[in-house]
Amino acid sequence: MSSHTARLAHRPWWPWVRRLAAWAFFGLIAWLLVNQARAIDWQEVFDAMRALPAATLLLAGALAASSFAIYSTYDLLGRHLTRHPLSAGTVMGVTFISYAFNLNLGSLVGGVAFRYRLYSRLELSNGTITRVLGFSMLTNWLGYLVVAGAVFCFWPLVLPADWKIDNTGLRILGAVLLLVAAVYLVLCAFASGHVFRIHRHSFKVPTLRMALLQLALSCLNWSLIGGVIWVLLQGQLPYHSVLAVLLVAAVAGVITHVPAGLGVLEAVFIALLSDQVPQGRLLGVLLVYRGLYYLLPLGIATLAYFVTELRAKRWRTRAAGPAGR
Repeated sequence: MSSHTARLAHRPWWPWVRRLAAWAFFGLIAWLLVNQARAIDWQEVFDAMRALPAATLLLAGALAASSFAIYSTYDLLGRHLTRHPLSAGTVMGVTFISYAFNLNLGSLVGGVAFRYRLYSRLELSNGTITRVLGFSMLTNWLGYLVVAGAVFCFWPLVLPADWKIDNTGLRILGAVLLLVAAVYLVLCAFASGHVFRIHRHSFKVPTLRMALLQLALSCLNWSLIGGVIWVLLQGQLPYHSVLAVLLVAAVAGVITHVPAGLGVLEAVFIALLSDQVPQGRLLGVLLVYRGLYYLLPLGIATLAYFVTELRAKRWRTRAAGPAGR
């Protein structure tokens, strides 16, 4: 019995405490959302949604689709590193499904659980799946470091007076993020192929060329996501302002662990931009954004997931057929 298991055996109440704390946290979030919802003029929100031109919706949808297409290539980088035999189309399909569920249900369910299930069904080993998943996550956050670092450093937000960080602090944060990304690139340039071992996990430093490809794909993806909201706002705010708020909201959603960042995204945008855009209009745009970037891909991914499961079941039946005869 491991030391962790032994400690839990002496504290059978601990899992219940954690579960109750989690439910209390989500209850608090729900209460805050209900209170906020009461103060919103929902007629203004619906009017703002209906007022969006069809051309704007089509352009925002095209940007959202482009973002998903870019993100779906992340696991192809892991495929190149691990040399596993799955086709590029299959890998992109798995990544798309996982990303859509990740956005709506959280990273543990979508980004991790769905990848392990789908890839294991396709007969990849857990070690290979872990390396692909880890490299995909690294790619995503490497781009975040650079895009957020550049925006915070060179185009800082005008933050509310009661916030604990001001523009100078935001610039410093941006410089730190850029420095961390630069350290990774230098590591790839001078220590390519070196293997770092942390506990039971190992990380092989990729080539600089691979690191630059990671950087290009992820920066483009984060920029496209910001572009979706900016297009829906019809250029009412500078693009870099919208992108900066999105980047703040992305980290806030990760920290709070609320599935789909529900309420967190809206709260951050309203806190930072409601003095420049009417609250009802801003919320209407964000709801349309959720529909285009969260719910529509989730519906497509759900159908794709069931199709994938059916195909995997048929493949196993055919593979077992000759052996059973």
